[in-house]
Amino acid sequence: MNAAWWADNLAWVDPWLLPWFTVGAVATSRLEALAFLLSIAMVACNLRVHVAGWPLAMASSALYGLLFARSRLYGEACLQGVFIAMSAWGWWRWARDPARGQADAGVHTQTRSARLWTVLLALTLWPVLGWMLHHVTDSDVAYADAFPTALSLVGQWLLARKLVENWPCWLVVNIASMGLFALKQLWLTVLLYGVFAVLSLVGWHAWRQRLKERVA
Repeated sequence: MNAAWWADNLAWVDPWLLPWFTVGAVATSRLEALAFLLSIAMVACNLRVHVAGWPLAMASSALYGLLFARSRLYGEACLQGVFIAMSAWGWWRWARDPARGQADAGVHTQTRSARLWTVLLALTLWPVLGWMLHHVTDSDVAYADAFPTALSLVGQWLLARKLVENWPCWLVVNIASMGLFALKQLWLTVLLYGVFAVLSLVGWHAWRQRLKERVA
């Protein structure tokens, strides 16, 4: 899909990108504000290991996919489609868990070797996705876009499997994404990912505590 395809098929989104309110010199659109609120609600559910986080993830991903596409962040835009599909799978996986009434049900951790393979997978995906974005789109930040995209795919897979390691993965994603979105002047989204970074630490601690309490 080249730049012309994105421009021709997503022009209807543009009215939602007009400034809705301004704080200081920073203008925020309706689309970014709504995606922000849904994302905060999603993470709140994930912290509680609550299944409602998955439909919220699907809704926020759909909105952010539109926002990123119009900001020429094509890796992040396509990633949102993957998030929607993986969120549907995660929703199904969690909902069919016979112990889903227990908040810590199924939370577990990787072995040291599994962690190494996970890191290698992420580092392999990064240049592959960067090369694709550089050659297939008109992205001006192809490899910077590809880095959090690759790690997000890995993080979503870890989250769906209720692996504690999803949280440090998201921490790296969130910090890298803050710099990327700052380049595109998506300041409310920079703030969102700053919140996400803090919540990644909170979630990491909370899930480790749940695991310790279950094992004890």
